[in-house]
Amino acid sequence: MRELLSRYSTDDKAKSAIDLFVYIAVKHAGALAAVCGGLDTLVFTGGIGEGAAPIRGAICAGLAHLGVEIDETLNLRCADRISPENAKVDVRVIATNEAVVIARRTHALVDSSR
Repeated sequence: MRELLSRYSTDDKAKSAIDLFVYIAVKHAGALAAVCGGLDTLVFTGGIGEGAAPIRGAICAGLAHLGVEIDETLNLRCADRISPENAKVDVRVIATNEAVVIARRTHALVDSSR
C-alpha cells in the first residue's frame, strides 16, 4: 500500500487500485452497518488500518452519510481515536500484531488435531 500511495498522483493504475480498495471497504462497512442497524464505532487495525492515514480518511469520507467523521490532525498522527469528541460514530485505530494472532490460531489448530 505504501508503494501505491507514493504513486497515487502520478500513476493511473496505482490510483485505480487504491480507489478500488477504498470502494470495497466502504461497500462492506456500509453493508455491515445496514445489517446491524447503524454504526456506533468504526475500528481500523492491521497494517493498512494502522499505517495508512489517507486510506482511513478516504474510507471515512465514503461513510460520512452514516455519521462517520474524522479529525484530520488526529488521523495523520495515528491517534487511538481519530474522530472528534462529539462525533456520532467513534472512529478508532487499534494496534494489532497479525503474525502473533496467526501463530496462536495455528498452534491451537495443530494442538487440537492431536
